[in-house]
Amino acid sequence: MERWSGRVAVVTGASSGIGAAIAEELVKKGLKVVGLARRQERIQELSKSLKSAKGKLYAVKCDVSKESDVQGAFKWVKDNLGGVDILVNNAAAGYDTSLINGSTEEMKKMLDLNVLGLSVCTKEALQSMKERGVDDGHIIHINSLAGHMPPGEKYAIYYATKHAVTALTEGLRRELVKQNSKIRVTSLSPGLVKTEMPPQAFLDACPYLNAEDIADGVLYVLGTPPHVQVLELIHVVTYYQVSLMWF
Repeated sequence: MERWSGRVAVVTGASSGIGAAIAEELVKKGLKVVGLARRQERIQELSKSLKSAKGKLYAVKCDVSKESDVQGAFKWVKDNLGGVDILVNNAAAGYDTSLINGSTEEMKKMLDLNVLGLSVCTKEALQSMKERGVDDGHIIHINSLAGHMPPGEKYAIYYATKHAVTALTEGLRRELVKQNSKIRVTSLSPGLVKTEMPPQAFLDACPYLNAEDIADGVLYVLGTPPHVQVLELIHVVTYYQVSLMWF
């Protein structure tokens, strides 16, 4: 991780859960981390607790589902920190929306955030890297085990968005290879993680990971040699059972 010290990482959905844990660990490793979230004040509070860390955490208010917000956030990064070296696409939403009679509004929120928001952030980060001649950057998508499993009777749209992330990861890898770029792309796919997203009933009934476990995965991926690309990293609890997992 020493080679990333002093460089710039953008983490979406950094106000809580996995995003906050990732932002915190990257700051401790000496990176300048820009946390994007609607709840900017939460990132500001986290930043205060990290004043003695090697790096620094910046809070930028941003609704990742809105392209204008994303463009404004990356402009802030360019104007204040020069540009982006690492992007962690973590922001996501999940609802148990039925395809038969579910809420169209909830369907749209998941598609706009989990798929389009991720794609727009990726586009902006790659543009930043290209402008500055950065050829060793890294794009990390926080995916889900749902992106690799067939859906049940619930969460079909959520599953669909995460399957899209799996496809987007491989599609981007192929684009970068075609351009002879050394920028890497990785999908991290955890099972159930204790955050604000899953209902408490799932956490009470199922074994789960902690947000810090996923942050450890991000550090591992970033710490691999530049010639190594971890395309997919799946996190499950040691005693994982399909019948007990929420994806």
